Amino acid sequence: MRLLREDNLPGFATRPFDAGFDHVDWQAEVAAALDDRHLVAWSDRADDRARFAASLQDFLSGQRGTSVLPLYGGLIDGLETFCHQLERSLPVRRLDRAVDGLHGVTAALRLREDQGPGLLARTRYIVWHDADHLLEADPDLFGHLVDALAGVAAEAEFASEDLLLIQRVLLLGGPSLARYARDESGQLRSWRRDGQQTPFWQSITGLERPQFRIETVERLRSGEPLLIDDLDLIRA
Repeated sequence: MRLLREDNLPGFATRPFDAGFDHVDWQAEVAAALDDRHLVAWSDRADDRARFAASLQDFLSGQRGTSVLPLYGGLIDGLETFCHQLERSLPVRRLDRAVDGLHGVTAALRLREDQGPGLLARTRYIVWHDADHLLEADPDLFGHLVDALAGVAAEAEFASEDLLLIQRVLLLGGPSLARYARDESGQLRSWRRDGQQTPFWQSITGLERPQFRIETVERLRSGEPLLIDDLDLIRA
């Protein structure tokens, strides 16, 4: 692993993307990168992001015991529109327009989908397209939702006695999402505190912070090794 300078951070000097140079097995390599943490995949080319997400979703959907929950961020500008999409993907009877609470987003994310008689998904991928749309419209709400997504995933993996569910979040967006990923106070790098001395998710899971990796779409599709596997190495 090597420490990169800011001018050599993944994608901060982007190059034109040519789909003809896709690495053959890049989808499997990205899926392997999601084994141990969430992923922020960014590009300043919206068409590259769309092709990347569509191809990866198709690959992930074909894996046994796996569910893929897409969130189309271009249509998400607040809590109402976020919940509108979530309740059409999860088996929730009631979803209040709230992040927390008995019937809020956090509670909905704890539900599991049936995949047939007696079968439950063992892995869930939440693919949030154009996540920067909400980030730019309402940074605080975006942070609160990301905190819930990562927190529920950590709870299911490290603090639940139920049958193990591996939940991973893939955030797709442009340069503003990449900048947010470097923000020490943002919810890709720290748990939301809500005035508590110890953040709720840290006290529940024992993890000091959410686990996210950041890479450019171009690099992920190239099949090049991921040289940075810890956001602590990314400095502004």
